[in-house]
Amino acid sequence: MIDLKQRIVARIESDGPLPFDTYQAMCLYDPEEGFFSAADDVRSSYGGDFVTSPEVTPHFGAAVGRFVAEELGRTGSEGQVVEVGAGSGSLAVAMRSEIAGVSLYAVESSAAARRQLRGVLGGDCVVASLAELPSAENRITVANELVDNIPVALVVRADVGWVEQRVGWSGSEFGFVHEAPRPDVLEWVERHARSVPSGAQVEVQLGARLWLAELVSSSVNGSALIIDYGGTTEELSTRRTTGTLRTYRGHHLGPHPFAEPGKTDITVDVDFSALADEGVSLGAEVELLRQDDFLTEFGLRDVVSSLRRAELDLARSGDVMAQMRVRSERVDVETVLHPRGLGDFRVLILRW
Repeated sequence: MIDLKQRIVARIESDGPLPFDTYQAMCLYDPEEGFFSAADDVRSSYGGDFVTSPEVTPHFGAAVGRFVAEELGRTGSEGQVVEVGAGSGSLAVAMRSEIAGVSLYAVESSAAARRQLRGVLGGDCVVASLAELPSAENRITVANELVDNIPVALVVRADVGWVEQRVGWSGSEFGFVHEAPRPDVLEWVERHARSVPSGAQVEVQLGARLWLAELVSSSVNGSALIIDYGGTTEELSTRRTTGTLRTYRGHHLGPHPFAEPGKTDITVDVDFSALADEGVSLGAEVELLRQDDFLTEFGLRDVVSSLRRAELDLARSGDVMAQMRVRSERVDVETVLHPRGLGDFRVLILRW
């Protein structure tokens, strides 16, 4: 079998240098060797390559579930709840405790993750794409740490203007080739990155725009909760000297994205200002806040206080083992609230 690297090289030799988003899509989602789509195990786990907030504590998912319940109450409709990029199922399971009796579906591109999800949630409610979901007039969608993996184009602001970084092949290694930007790439950077200085690299999140458009068009009335690392355009401007593109593997930063195609996660910081602007252009009302503020609104500071009281009670009673278990639970909740860690993630709420 021709391996992924050879197929990428063949594509370049046939079509010329590839847009980076095409290269990234092949590395992450190739059916045979993509990092996510062909994985034997779920990537988001302590034994995998990274851990997300739902794996840290089920209280995170319970807070998200309370948000979903509130949205269902706001619409006055039974509705359909969907988690996109459901991974291990830890978020869906925790949400379900707060929305009993509501139709809950999981969308997941990884075959290994879908197998696990079917065991956790049941086979009929696990699908590979949004297009496979049953139709719904009212849908509430949750996506946690998904958008950072939607493929991006890369551009650099040169003295002569914007240039797009494509992936070329020298005969022995991959390398960047500078070409004129595609029209949609140029339109995006002129709209969302005009203030960056010369020499700065920008990740152009065209795929996120297309994904959001599909999401909004999939239901007449709906809302979405998008949680990820990143920031506003202004906040990201300080990180764009060298860009935010990076790889992960085994809970550590990985090698250059060209080093081992299909063997590492390739990710970027999400430009939430751009994503919110796209939501507005699609007719949605948007609200942007930090993860720690969102989780506080839906009860996690109260959970911490309750656990602290339980610790004190157990300390007084002399039950050391139970006290340690409660302390561990409290520390996990505080981890997803930490203002310089997971609490600094951004939460985008859209309603249409």
